[in-house]
Amino acid sequence: MKTRKELRKLKSILKKVKQKEEEVSKLSDKQLAALTSQFKRRYQEGETLDDLLPEAFAAMAVADERILGKHPYDVQIMAGIALHLGFLAEMSTGEGKTLSATMPLYLNALTGKSCVLVTTNEYLAIRDGKEMGEVYEFMGLSCSYPPANADEEDNEKRKIRYSADIIYSTNTGLGFDYLFNNLVKKADDRFLCDLYYVIIDEADAVLLDMAIMPLVISGVPRVQSNLYALCDFFVTALVQDIDYIEEEQAVWLTPKGVEFAENFFGIPNFYGKEYFEINRHVTLALRAHVLLKRNKDYVVTDENEVELVDAGTGRLMHGVKLRGGQHQAIESKEKVEITQEFRTVASITYQNLFLMFEKMAGMSGTILDAKDELFDTYHKKVVRIPTNRPVIRDDRKDLYYKNAQTQFWSAVAKVLEVHKTGQPVLIVLNSVQDTDLFSKLLLQENVPHNVLNANNAFWEAEIISGAGQLNAVTVATSMAGRGTDIKLGEGVRELGGLAVIGVGRMDNTRNERQARGRSGRQGDPGFSQYFVSLEDDVVNSEDNEKLEKIIDGKRRITKHRLKKIINGAQKIKTEYSEISRKQAVQYDEVLKRQRSFIYEARDGLLDGGTLAETQLIEIARRNIHEFVKENDCSDRSVLTRYILDNVSYTIDEGLTTLRLDDKEAIERYLVSRVRRGLGSQRMKFQDRDKYEQFIREATLKALDDGWVELIDYLEQLKYAVSGRASAQRNIIYEYQNEAYESYLDNEKTVKRNIIRNILLSEVSINKKGNLNVIYP
Repeated sequence: MKTRKELRKLKSILKKVKQKEEEVSKLSDKQLAALTSQFKRRYQEGETLDDLLPEAFAAMAVADERILGKHPYDVQIMAGIALHLGFLAEMSTGEGKTLSATMPLYLNALTGKSCVLVTTNEYLAIRDGKEMGEVYEFMGLSCSYPPANADEEDNEKRKIRYSADIIYSTNTGLGFDYLFNNLVKKADDRFLCDLYYVIIDEADAVLLDMAIMPLVISGVPRVQSNLYALCDFFVTALVQDIDYIEEEQAVWLTPKGVEFAENFFGIPNFYGKEYFEINRHVTLALRAHVLLKRNKDYVVTDENEVELVDAGTGRLMHGVKLRGGQHQAIESKEKVEITQEFRTVASITYQNLFLMFEKMAGMSGTILDAKDELFDTYHKKVVRIPTNRPVIRDDRKDLYYKNAQTQFWSAVAKVLEVHKTGQPVLIVLNSVQDTDLFSKLLLQENVPHNVLNANNAFWEAEIISGAGQLNAVTVATSMAGRGTDIKLGEGVRELGGLAVIGVGRMDNTRNERQARGRSGRQGDPGFSQYFVSLEDDVVNSEDNEKLEKIIDGKRRITKHRLKKIINGAQKIKTEYSEISRKQAVQYDEVLKRQRSFIYEARDGLLDGGTLAETQLIEIARRNIHEFVKENDCSDRSVLTRYILDNVSYTIDEGLTTLRLDDKEAIERYLVSRVRRGLGSQRMKFQDRDKYEQFIREATLKALDDGWVELIDYLEQLKYAVSGRASAQRNIIYEYQNEAYESYLDNEKTVKRNIIRNILLSEVSINKKGNLNVIYP
């Protein structure tokens, strides 16, 4: 294995830690806690974290034992070393990832910078933050975790939470906090810590499974489109393989379909810029009808509302909507009330969020399978940490079936066989619908059981922890209760440990390994087995008619061929997911540099930066030059409109005597009007600082308004170009080209609005000395 070299390095450092631990263990509690200030001083005097690692890890290992009653195993210390060195560590389920993280978090917090541990849900962040926080506080470091009432947390409370030495958070919480932190209007409202060191728990789920969809903050509602119903009606008339093609979770119009669209809407060029909205809405409607399936990707509730289903967990995503109008297109398809579409005001992918950290590491029970993608995307190596005790779980061969009925009843029969012995059984399925179906089958057989489908991580953790008790039968989706160990009850070891029955081929082998790993923790006995069939969701054959004949028993098939079709479908699904994640990165890469520039400019303004009058004049000069070059200034009404919209609400005599055939004279005149306008606004302020504050806020508003327009347009553009995936059209290339053009246009708009905001705003100072501005 390629990780042998890394393991040798980890073992070498482990040896040093164990040697130091002998010395540290002799210290009193007071002496042990005092080591933190000593380590900090030594770091400030020039020692590196690598220099301090053996002693700091030894100190934390001893503290873990004294405060938590848990002494890290050697393999946990090795994992901690790997996390400090920036690896993605694969640790089998039940090997104690939470405890492993205490050591690298402690070491890196000695720098005085906040260190973050990110996990997949609030339950885990709160549970681990509370428990591990005790040992950090004993060692003189502060620790924070999400509040139970996160919705009520204001920026001041967030500032306190993010000022802690060690911060436990969720991936979504951190992501949205990053975006909100870059939307504040005042420097004092910023709350986020520097992005220094992060450990990502359940790293495969966060960095891969959840990384397809970007995090998005919505703002003001947009004008509601009247095209949804019309385009929905249009796509119902399309014929597959004639008017449109579906392939690998993508759909696009054929040349014949494009011609049909042009005739239907009475337009000459379906892909013309002027028909962008028609193109976008047709694409959204086509995706809604062809790619997005009811009761799989979304459900329609009893209240006639469309709610999304999380593919990874099977849970309903209350309040979450697809962006760019896709949610409204589904609502139109389902003939329910179309909800308001909102503008996107901020967006980022997990890939680019975590790549902003100076140091990043992660841990998971199943991450080695995706090592190549993780290295390509995050430039991180994966190292597999040995288990503390040998794994003796019996992973039995998969059983393959032609149809779901035989598959499910065979799995039920196996559950009944095992349950009769008292051995606990965990049945893992792909979706909420499948858990409900399997539960009904068990009820028919009078088998008492619990059903977990990732709806509530708090109480699910309590139930899943009891799944290893005598006679327990638990039905769950693959993500339900993840992060909570299943410990065997009394007498269960003698019965063979926990039995894991998987029903349905999952989207990837990682999820199946995760499910199998719920059994056999820390050398426990147990077994796992999967029951799969041609009717599993992951199986998608191009020859559906042939497949249906096999499923119905009208056509024979060998076991080898059956296995090849089902496993091949999983491989294709895995590859498609990887392509989708890469595409998400490519889309966001366009915004990455621009977002970095905008946020840097915002921070500069918030921190007191401003534009000197010479800079404002130069911006205005360029604005005016562009205007004169692009417009017919021989028409005096054109100049009048420009002045009223951008420079002043009054027209002076100079305009009436201006020679309209002299472009340079026109530019000089307009620049002089800008100079006068700036002077007029400046005279309203007795306090120079207040005037500069006004310039800052006017500039910030122009910057923010332009940024919102740009990312909102690009969010829509993603869906529009996805409908161009026909031959000879590279959608990423087209997106990048159009995005770059829109960025250049947006840059001109921002510069125009900076001057406009300064010259045309109504400005006053109230009795308390606060600045009041009414922008044009």
